[in-house]
Amino acid sequence: MIGKLKGLIDSYGEDFVILDVGGVGYQVHCSSRTLQHLPSPGEAAVLSIETYVREDQIKLFGFRTDQEREWFRLLQTVQGVGAKVALAVLGTLSPADLANAIALRDKAAVARTPGVGPKVAERIVTELKDKAPAFANVDPAIVHLAGAVDDQRAPRPVADAISALINLGYGQPQAAAAIASASRSAGEGAETAQLIRLGLKELAK
Repeated sequence: MIGKLKGLIDSYGEDFVILDVGGVGYQVHCSSRTLQHLPSPGEAAVLSIETYVREDQIKLFGFRTDQEREWFRLLQTVQGVGAKVALAVLGTLSPADLANAIALRDKAAVARTPGVGPKVAERIVTELKDKAPAFANVDPAIVHLAGAVDDQRAPRPVADAISALINLGYGQPQAAAAIASASRSAGEGAETAQLIRLGLKELAK
């Protein structure tokens, strides 16, 4: 199996690059994000490779980092997500943004991917929620709170306060982060109005 290729950029296609490795041109399929970050033809590049072998073809998928390749694999463990959809997701969200979106149950961020509807986005967020925190760079308390709200385990004042901030136009991750901070300040038993007030102060910082 090919795990990595190092060579010169020969040319670009719509969703692939031809990488010249010692005079052999490899066609490597990449996300739009990866293609945008690769250098001009004639310049050197290194890609982590995922090799797909089928009866009628061998297909190479290329990634700028091993972490991006790992997400490509993880995404395809979700029902209804194949290589094409996985590449589209990675073209829309960086690995770090994807990890954060899944950890915070932010289905809307995942659903911004062309060709990914709300149902597939929900499956991605739900089925990969246990894998995401290891890759995410958000406060574990916020991840825990976002999960509790999504599973309807959060205290009612907390859930209501997050809902109120979302209704004011803030995104779910922002609202969850602000209320997580507010509930730490206010302590257990804080009322919804107090959490909203403290959450808005947090967002105004």
